[in-house]
Amino acid sequence: AAIIDAMGTDSQKEFARLMIDKGWGATMVLTEPDAGSDVGAGRAKAFDNGDGTWNVEGTKRFITSGEHDMADNIVHMVLARPEGAGPGTKGLSLFIVPKFHVDLATGEIGERNGVYATNVEKKMGLKASSTCELTFGEKEPAVGWLLGEVHEGIAQMFKVIEYARMMVGTKAIATLSTGYLNALDYAKTRVQGADLTQMMDKSSPRVTITHHPDVRRSLMLQKSYAEGLRALVAYTAYWQDLVVMGQAGDTNVDLDMAERMNDLLLPVVKGVGSERSYEMLAVSLQTFGGSGFLQDYPLEQYIRDAKIDTLYEGTTAIQGLDFFFRKMVRDQFKSIFYLAAQITETVKGDEGKGAFARERELLGVALEDAQAVVGRLGDWAMASQQNPEEVYKVGLNTTRLLMMSGDLLIAWLLLRQAEVATAALEAGAADRDKAFYEGKIETAKWFARNRLPLLTAERVIAEATDDDIMRLPEEAF
Repeated sequence: AAIIDAMGTDSQKEFARLMIDKGWGATMVLTEPDAGSDVGAGRAKAFDNGDGTWNVEGTKRFITSGEHDMADNIVHMVLARPEGAGPGTKGLSLFIVPKFHVDLATGEIGERNGVYATNVEKKMGLKASSTCELTFGEKEPAVGWLLGEVHEGIAQMFKVIEYARMMVGTKAIATLSTGYLNALDYAKTRVQGADLTQMMDKSSPRVTITHHPDVRRSLMLQKSYAEGLRALVAYTAYWQDLVVMGQAGDTNVDLDMAERMNDLLLPVVKGVGSERSYEMLAVSLQTFGGSGFLQDYPLEQYIRDAKIDTLYEGTTAIQGLDFFFRKMVRDQFKSIFYLAAQITETVKGDEGKGAFARERELLGVALEDAQAVVGRLGDWAMASQQNPEEVYKVGLNTTRLLMMSGDLLIAWLLLRQAEVATAALEAGAADRDKAFYEGKIETAKWFARNRLPLLTAERVIAEATDDDIMRLPEEAF
């Protein structure tokens, strides 16, 4: 509704108001059987009726909440190619196609429009959501309205996609958070074995598994990613707030940089947030031992439900390509340089003399590692203008760079939290808050010492990249 209100005609804005007032459902309709990540390959067509309406024809798949009875109407935002338009994404336009026709004067719902669910997918998880195949114009005309001008569809849809990517990343991170808390609760009550220091004493008391070193390592790994990724969501939302303030006329906001930073961070929230959450949920399940494999506990469902977050609204590979080519190269590296400067301030914060001197040093090395990979990918991208095959080396490392950047940001944000926690403890925090602040400090230290050194290995691998794998015959796989 917000997209229609921002880009639509006066009558379409009225339609958007009805959507909100009446609580109608809405969908994003991009994917087709032969057009997934390659949206520009879409075959859905639109035919101008000459009266302000269009007939949309084609089949779309993987449409979240494409059909249900929880709303009186469902409004489909459909990417289709107007008759005679050129190929690729530039030929696509965006159309508003409701499930039921609507009288805009009265808001009354009329006859059924020609869009029907022709299949409901049987999925690994997320089974409460009806993921549908939708067919337009097969039984009767699927009538809709063009939003904005022709050939603006992909730019318009990206406004929706950007919101969706933030939402998906946030959802994934929230799932990790509850997975960790379930694992923590179980570990605090599960009594198994003796303390490792007394393992040879058969008469030693049994202890909860939180006393075992590897369980603590596992819990800290989950905790650091859950809290670090949550901080990343909040940090990105901060820039989004600045965008809104700047667009509203706040002259104290650097709107240009706020928009650039939001653009830079979105693939990290979505890509890293979803990948690390799915990875860490497996660690959460492991905390339960064999019991985690049972439906008695929620982790097996969390894992099945969370996998989709790495896939829809752009797979992680797409996020990596977007992160480098659009959010760095097209941006002329302005936002990534700005972010690096912010991290450098933290690295140099206490001139290496404070409580977090070791962590600041590790953060500085990790920043250098990430910058080195950015530089190497930039060199290969430039070289590809003379030798196109050089771009293969970029493509082999964009996901690596995305994940490295995520860990770098998490370490930075956790360290900033640790600084706040230290100040709170020094100021005399209440007894009920001390453990919380102590946990923040140790989490930042642990993540810096245990995860940041891995970025150096990733840098070595990236810098040694060749294109041998691209020369391997398909039959050899």
